[in-house]
Amino acid sequence: MSNEERARVLPVMATLLLATLAFALSQTMVVPALPDIAQEYETTSGGAAWVLTGFLLSASVATPIVGKLGDVLGKGRVLTGVLLVFSVGSVVNGLADAIGPLVAGRVLQGVAGGVFPLAFGIIRDTFPPPRVGVGIGILSAMFGIGGGIGLPLAGVIVDTAGVSLVFWSGLIAVPAALAARRFVPASPSREGSASIDWAGALALSAALAALLLALSQSNAWGWGSPATLGLLGGGLAGLVGWVRLELGRSEPLVDIRLLSTRAVAATNLTGFLVGFAMFSSFLLVPQFAQTPLQAGYGFGASATGAGLIMLPSALVMLAAGPLAGAVGSRIGFRPVLATGTAAVCASFLLLTVAHGAVWEFVVSGALLGVGISCSLAAMANLIVQAVPQRDVGIATGINTIARTMGGAFGSAVATAVVTAQVIPGTAVPAESGYTAAFLVAGAGGALALGAALAVPRPPRARMPRREPVGVGWPSGDPAPAATPAASGTPRRAS
Repeated sequence: MSNEERARVLPVMATLLLATLAFALSQTMVVPALPDIAQEYETTSGGAAWVLTGFLLSASVATPIVGKLGDVLGKGRVLTGVLLVFSVGSVVNGLADAIGPLVAGRVLQGVAGGVFPLAFGIIRDTFPPPRVGVGIGILSAMFGIGGGIGLPLAGVIVDTAGVSLVFWSGLIAVPAALAARRFVPASPSREGSASIDWAGALALSAALAALLLALSQSNAWGWGSPATLGLLGGGLAGLVGWVRLELGRSEPLVDIRLLSTRAVAATNLTGFLVGFAMFSSFLLVPQFAQTPLQAGYGFGASATGAGLIMLPSALVMLAAGPLAGAVGSRIGFRPVLATGTAAVCASFLLLTVAHGAVWEFVVSGALLGVGISCSLAAMANLIVQAVPQRDVGIATGINTIARTMGGAFGSAVATAVVTAQVIPGTAVPAESGYTAAFLVAGAGGALALGAALAVPRPPRARMPRREPVGVGWPSGDPAPAATPAASGTPRRAS
């Protein structure tokens, strides 16, 4: 990379890392704080759960719309806007004195769910083609790193400074918004040549909201309750109706034919299953670690100690993310995805048979860190390579939604499995419940491996007859489309 390219790329990368970190932290930092939130805001545990549920609902609804807006209006402009909305939500949360305003602030924060698809599109628009895979790999790792860091960090904050500081920490999005305005160059947009399919956005939002609400509240309502079954059925019916609506649109929110291609469909299925496994770990590992020693298992750790057990996983993600992007750019992202999902599966299978010592969780966490980093980096790159540049925002947004839905389903299933067996005379889960939950999460990783192997191999680039070996795009994957900077096409001001 030349000095000129480095001077242009590094500020953009730093901006995107800060933006994605703000969202990733906010997604998981509230999890260990939920009991304290219920106590401080004088609500039930079900009411406190809406702090997470409202955020996930908002993120799922906003992600496809924000991704499409970025494709139409310019990604840098939209990124600045959603980060400012996220910051307003942080202020609302920090000042809230009741559970209602707190949930409202979290809904505002969820609008930033579109940060990841916007960031992936900006990478493709602005980075030199050989650096696109590495850049996306680093950003993808932030999704897992934010979760891994958020859990121990929240424990420290709650134990030392109180719940409100957890929400004020979201203001790191303010400098990210200012940096996005300053450093992210104008990206190719389609102003005046395309419109937002608001009817499709509304239909997709309603279907996703019904499904995610059912999944997130299934433990409180019961899997067989009329409310849960009604919302699941209504959400699935809504998705069918949305597909039919989009197929009849000349300017759809999502090109269904594009998403139905084998490469995109298999990658999204993998995303769902990886999200299932990842969020299962976010729920299971801290709870297991905090189980009192009197139960005959667990480590009797504090919230801070339980989070520290997960810290090695986050550190491994930090190192493995860029490495996964670099390796994928050379050998292709399909084998990187398969390797990642295999590591996820191995991580949980290890815990299924061995969870009596902290070091076993550290080894498992390291495997999970490698698996999550490889999987997220590969999925983002496979989507970016498989769709036209104008559809990068919405396509990667759908993949983000798949992970979110998988995460909601994984946390709900893990909770149901763990709580199905308790120590007689107590409300403490039996060790066998955790063993079963680890096995279920491992099965999710195995299914993710199968979905990864279903991703088609990229076609080999045809070389001229007398061209020397080694000339051309190194990975065997189709080279990313030329960016405006590389092709000489003048950028449009946003």
